[in-house]
Amino acid sequence: MGSTPQPYSQSRALWAITKASFKAIFANPSAIIFSILFPLIFIMIFGSFGNDGPPSYRVALAPGSDTANDLYRAIKKDPQVRVVNYTDTAKRSKDLLRGRLTGILSVKEVSDSAGSPRYIINVKTTSASNITIGAFMRVLEYIKLNYEIKESGSKQDHIIIGNPEIKVVRPYRAIDFILPGQLGFSILFSTLFGIAFAFFVLREQLVLKRFYASPVNKINILLGIGMSRLFFQLMNVIVLILVGHFLMNFTLQHGMVTVIEMLLMTIVMLFLLMGVGLIFSSIAKSDTNIPLLINLFGFPQMMLSGTFFPIEVFPKWLQEICRILPLTQFNDSMRKIAFEGLSIFDCWREIGILGIWMVIIYVIAIKVLKWE
Repeated sequence: MGSTPQPYSQSRALWAITKASFKAIFANPSAIIFSILFPLIFIMIFGSFGNDGPPSYRVALAPGSDTANDLYRAIKKDPQVRVVNYTDTAKRSKDLLRGRLTGILSVKEVSDSAGSPRYIINVKTTSASNITIGAFMRVLEYIKLNYEIKESGSKQDHIIIGNPEIKVVRPYRAIDFILPGQLGFSILFSTLFGIAFAFFVLREQLVLKRFYASPVNKINILLGIGMSRLFFQLMNVIVLILVGHFLMNFTLQHGMVTVIEMLLMTIVMLFLLMGVGLIFSSIAKSDTNIPLLINLFGFPQMMLSGTFFPIEVFPKWLQEICRILPLTQFNDSMRKIAFEGLSIFDCWREIGILGIWMVIIYVIAIKVLKWE
C-alpha cells in the first residue's frame, strides 16, 4: 500500500519564503546602507547640535582687561559665553568683520570713593554681529544681576555695562554663506554622477577598450572625457555666481577678478572629484552600485562641510574631522575669496589640503582604473 501523502504545509512554505527574502535583503548592500548607516549618520550629525547647551557667544578680551576678579570668572563660567584667545590680532579683526566674533569685551576694575571695587564692562563689535550682539548684552545683564544679588542684594551697582560700540562695516549677508556652500554641493554631486556613470557606460560598451587600443594617449582619453564635464560645471558655477550677485547681492569683493579666482578654485575641486568619479566607475560592479558609492562619499561631506550651516555648531572633536574634508576646504576658500577679498594665493592652506587629497585619490585611481 502506498504511504499517505503528507498535507502541504503552508506555514513551512511561508517560513521558507520569509527566510529567503530576508537573506536577499542582506545580499543587497544598498538596503543596509540606506536603512541603517545613513540614518545613523544623520542622527549623529543632527544629534550633535546643541550638545554644549544653549547658544554660545564667541568673544575676545580687549588688551588690558582685568581677569583676576570674580566678575570675569563669572562671565567665563557662563555656558553661553565662550572667551576666545587670539595670538593673531589680524585674525581677530577678520573674525569680527565677518560676524564670527560677537564682540571684543573689556572688563576694567575701578574703586569708588569708599574704596569698594566697581567694574566697568564695554563691548566693541561691528554691524556684522547685529544678530548676536543684542542677545549677548542680555546675557551680560543677567550675569550682572546675579553678581549684584550675591554681593549686596541689589542695593547698589557694582557693575556698569556701557552701550556696545558698534562699527558699521560691510554686511555679511546670509547669501554670502549659503551660495559658496551651494556651489560646492552642486559640483560635488553633479560631477561625481556625471564622471562615474560616463566612464562606467563607456567601459561596459567597450568604447574605452577601443580607445585604449588606438594610438591616442591614455591621459588624453581621460582628459577629453573629463574636460567636457569640467566646462559644463564651470558654466553652471558662472550662472549661479552671477544670479547670486545681481539678484541677491552676493558679495564679489573685487568684481570680475573675484569671479575668475572662484573659477580657478572650482577647477582644482573639479579635478579632485574627477579622480573620485574614476575610482567609483572602476570598482562598481553594476550601475546600481554607483549612486551608493557617491552617497557614501558625498552625503557626510554635504552635512559636515559647512554647506548649510557653520561647522561651529558641532562639538570640537567633530569639528576637527570637518576641517580635513575636501568640501570644507572648497567652501572656506570660496567664502574667503568672495567676501573677504583674499587672493587665491592666500588660500594656500585649503589648496594644500586639497592637493594632499588629490594625490591620494589619483594614486588609488591609477591602481583600480579599468579599461574593460
